Amino acid sequence: MSLSLRLDLRPSQSLVMTPQLQQAIKLLQLSNLELASYVDGELEQNPLLERQEEPEPGAAEAGADGEASRQPDGGGELPGGLEMSAEGGPGDGWSGTSDDGWPEPGAADAVPDGLAVDGVTPFGRGGSADFADEPTDFEARLTRPKSLREHLIEQLQVDFPPGAERLIGRHLIELLDEAGYLSEDLDQVAQRLGCPQTQLAAVLARLQLFDPPGVFARSLKECLALQLRDVDRLDPAMAALLEHLDLLAQADFPALIRLCGVLPDDLPEMIGELKALNPKPGLAFAQDPIEAVVPDIFVLPTPGGGWRVELNSATLPKVLVNRAYCAELTRQTADRRAREYVSERLQSANWLVKALDQRARTILRVAEAVVARQLPFLQHGVHRLRPLVLREIAAAVELHESTVSRATADKYVATPRGNFPFRYFFSNALPGTGGDATHSAEAIRQQVKAMIEREDRSEVLSDDQIVAVLRAEGIAIARRTVAKYRDSLGIPSSVERRRAKALRLA
Repeated sequence: MSLSLRLDLRPSQSLVMTPQLQQAIKLLQLSNLELASYVDGELEQNPLLERQEEPEPGAAEAGADGEASRQPDGGGELPGGLEMSAEGGPGDGWSGTSDDGWPEPGAADAVPDGLAVDGVTPFGRGGSADFADEPTDFEARLTRPKSLREHLIEQLQVDFPPGAERLIGRHLIELLDEAGYLSEDLDQVAQRLGCPQTQLAAVLARLQLFDPPGVFARSLKECLALQLRDVDRLDPAMAALLEHLDLLAQADFPALIRLCGVLPDDLPEMIGELKALNPKPGLAFAQDPIEAVVPDIFVLPTPGGGWRVELNSATLPKVLVNRAYCAELTRQTADRRAREYVSERLQSANWLVKALDQRARTILRVAEAVVARQLPFLQHGVHRLRPLVLREIAAAVELHESTVSRATADKYVATPRGNFPFRYFFSNALPGTGGDATHSAEAIRQQVKAMIEREDRSEVLSDDQIVAVLRAEGIAIARRTVAKYRDSLGIPSSVERRRAKALRLA
């Protein structure tokens, strides 16, 4: 048997992910914020791309020679009767004065006498270095609410004279967390500052008298004790109650009455005083920005009783290809490599515009298919939400299931019933007791929540009782499923709810 080498040609087919296809898939799954950031990066890299400016009222359109190719989001009608306007997002940006505009302390005193004429220094009449006559807007600088550290530093400068104790207090203020707690070990703090522990403890005791009450606490018990001491309610009975907060969490009232040495009628009043306290006093100064959810899709009712699906034009990037600039570069460039670069940039810009247009059309098609199947939810509420899976929408719009998944990822829908994530309308189906009817898992979850909210104080529904009620309504559900839905809603068990309601009744 002899061995030999041979070349064979075998034709085959394979799917290749081109860079353009990868870009289109990536754009489809981005949220509106991520998409805006991506487009900004492309605008910086590609000289042939530019942002579409808002046309002025009555302005004539550009001629055929200078007209640029733009993304068709300004006047075309997409499927479903959608007219996508070219209106941009709200506002043109924030303007304000930087803190760098403040003159350094003592800068005015350092100006030579000969440079001051009629009271005007080189900082200008308004205190600015550009000789502006307009006064500085000090009120604009004071619109930001004070933080917890700023509030405590103001008290520190009043109560502590300059010296070592003020420095210790400033260091302890910097160690506070957002809730106003001091979590670091005092021995390590004293070693780091090189001060006696007695001096550190004395400074901390004075700081714990600051506003808001309960700040600089090292535990929940100490935080509540500081607030009770502030209102002169830290008596031995309350101190004993604070020492046994674990029994309070377990609702072991007989043991608390015995340990606190109070009458049964006094314990509910003491617990009510504890509930009125703030376990996290520092959060009153929290300045976390509230980020509003910007919907990608609007679902609006029409006068004829139907529903209209629209894309939010404010979230659609408006970019265009400057073909006039591209033609000018091509004419003036003789170098072959430069011409290839311009050609490659033009191709990349065209692909981006087409990908953005395809992204908008795909999201709109998916949204129309979802709304057509969830009309009972829009008309009657969440209890009429239908079970829906990605496979059903993919078959309706003739797209792959993964494409539908990307089109609905990190997108929000604004309806007359509120703003919802796109994935909210997709839920599994639960079978009915008859075997033919199906119910949406999300609708059942909301029904369980409504049943628990309506339960009487003297009678708490257990998970088995909720299962019996749902089965009587034709819903086949297991007790562990009800427990899972209840846990996802943050609702405690029937035992814990019964203890809490017994405490309120007492």
